[in-house]
Amino acid sequence: MIRPLVITDCDEVLLHMVRHFRDWLDTEHGIAFSLEGESFIESMKRDGVMVEQAEIWRLLQAFFDTEMPRQTPIEGAVEAIAELRREADVVILTNLLDHYGEARLAQLRAFGIDVPVHTNQGPKGEALRRILAEHGASRAVFIDDLAQHHASAAEIVPSLGRLHFCGEPAISAQVPCAFTAGHAHARIDNWAEAVPWLLDRLHNNKDNP
Repeated sequence: MIRPLVITDCDEVLLHMVRHFRDWLDTEHGIAFSLEGESFIESMKRDGVMVEQAEIWRLLQAFFDTEMPRQTPIEGAVEAIAELRREADVVILTNLLDHYGEARLAQLRAFGIDVPVHTNQGPKGEALRRILAEHGASRAVFIDDLAQHHASAAEIVPSLGRLHFCGEPAISAQVPCAFTAGHAHARIDNWAEAVPWLLDRLHNNKDNP
């Protein structure tokens, strides 16, 4: 019997990223990164001058090259994945370049999250479609912190349950809401409330939260 499937993002869902990226930018690069800024790119300044977008992407890559050990679990994430795995298969779909896949796998295993990792670049809808086809699950849910990935999922795999989850309190209020936009079935930003919703969705296959 094919078990239900949970497909989850990693950064800001399972592991904190931006808070550690902010601290690294400050100590190693003299860049102030305001987590309460208007947008990711507009929130980074060096000596009061906005950092150019090309440099930001280079810095992001450099962070994942050397600083992944800084990352720490979102509160309740490790326990939540363990609970979900009793009821469903779990896989990670993370937007990192492919060569980071093994490092992400090892990083999560160190916290006790030993599940398959899929890397992706750009919108996640097609990757979700492939994962669902490979797994064969008739009931599945997708968890991500970014609204654009829920929009992509809603377009390409509309039958997939979609939970918008951002576990970083410093940015959650600034993140555009996929539920409000009509692309996610719910918005929950803590694991204590998310797990019951996910289990109910997997078992009952509801079209609404």
